[in-house]
Amino acid sequence: MFSIFEFVMIMLLVIVLIVFFYYVPFMLWINAQVSGVRISLVQLFLMRIRKVPPTQIVNCLIEAHKAGLTDVKRDGLEAHYLAGGHINRVVHALVSASKANIQLPFQMATAIDLAGRDVFEAVQMSVNPKVIDTPPVTAVAKDGIQLIAKARVTVRANIRQLVGGAGEDTVLARVGEGIVSSIGSAESHKLVLENPDSISKLVLSKGLDAGTAFEILSIDIADIDVGKNIGAQLQMDQAEADKNIAQAKAEERRAMAIANEQEMKAKAQEARAKVIEAEALVPQAMADAFRNGNLGIMDYYRMQNMQADTSMREAIARPEASATQKKK
Repeated sequence: MFSIFEFVMIMLLVIVLIVFFYYVPFMLWINAQVSGVRISLVQLFLMRIRKVPPTQIVNCLIEAHKAGLTDVKRDGLEAHYLAGGHINRVVHALVSASKANIQLPFQMATAIDLAGRDVFEAVQMSVNPKVIDTPPVTAVAKDGIQLIAKARVTVRANIRQLVGGAGEDTVLARVGEGIVSSIGSAESHKLVLENPDSISKLVLSKGLDAGTAFEILSIDIADIDVGKNIGAQLQMDQAEADKNIAQAKAEERRAMAIANEQEMKAKAQEARAKVIEAEALVPQAMADAFRNGNLGIMDYYRMQNMQADTSMREAIARPEASATQKKK
């Protein structure tokens, strides 16, 4: 049996060995030496102190060494890891680019990774182009017929433009703008339906991939549907608007005519009231003339006869009025 002292010493020794092999990954160092990667135990120990995972660094160095990448160094990997990058993704991208004969320096790969883009996916897209389906794009030809087009854009990642270059949304927006411009410049929608490749040629000739992270390889029109007759609809809307304007003007003229008629009626009533007022003053004037001797009885009779003759002539001239008076 072990004594208490020997048991304590054994436990201390085990703890020391665990701490030693944690901070000094001896087996990882042997793995690196066997794989041809020259790295010291002190460097592995310092990685633990700097909170850099030695296993990831050594595995990345082994992968790069086996792939023949000479610009991948331990300091660069540590710096990229401490900056928040993905060292495994970067090394995978470098190996893939090397096998595909794509020029991708280590500094550019780390810059792309820190920019938030998946550098390994970008390299894969450079080797295998990606097909992007555009949403339905609606445009109107010069003859007023609406066309709805769908396109498939084949793009390849532009490694040199990944940092600061525009993404897929910009490419889709530019392609949609090119399709609208192409259809809008066509004299007839039938010409577009007969030659849909004219849209692709016109859009490709504009260099829509400038300033983007992609290189457009081809634009294929997948489908074109005929929509509404926008020209006829606009003409109908214009005719309806003109009709409403004409009706409004006619209503305005009618209202003005009614107002003028009411004004004339008011003036006629006012004149009639003045005539009645003047007629009411006639008996008084006649009485004054009798009193003053300016009017005799014979003059009065002659005036009455003249009024009777005038009324008779008016009745003859207006038979309807005379008939009405007879009925009354």
